[in-house]
Amino acid sequence: MNLANRDYQEKRNFIRMKVETPISIQLVSGDETYQGVCRDLSGGGLLVELATALPVGTVAEVSIKSSHGHSPMLQARAVVSRVEAQPDTTEHPCLLGMEIEEVISNS
Repeated sequence: MNLANRDYQEKRNFIRMKVETPISIQLVSGDETYQGVCRDLSGGGLLVELATALPVGTVAEVSIKSSHGHSPMLQARAVVSRVEAQPDTTEHPCLLGMEIEEVISNS
């Protein structure tokens, strides 16, 4: 099946995987580090629940740890591409869509 024949929601370059794993976000332009939860992950980006809204365009290094002992599972430089409020929750009231700019090698 080619891209034109897929449903609109499936016209992505990468498949999204639903996850629920801790994420650490370190701003590139400062010393601030935030802890949140990664909700979905693909080859091009991720969706993060965070207690603090970060402005669109914020560049950060993200680190996701694996529950299987691999540490980190993913380390990348990503930019905030969208921000949504989740008014029905107080723990992580912001959803951040982040686009992966570069996967950082640990070797």
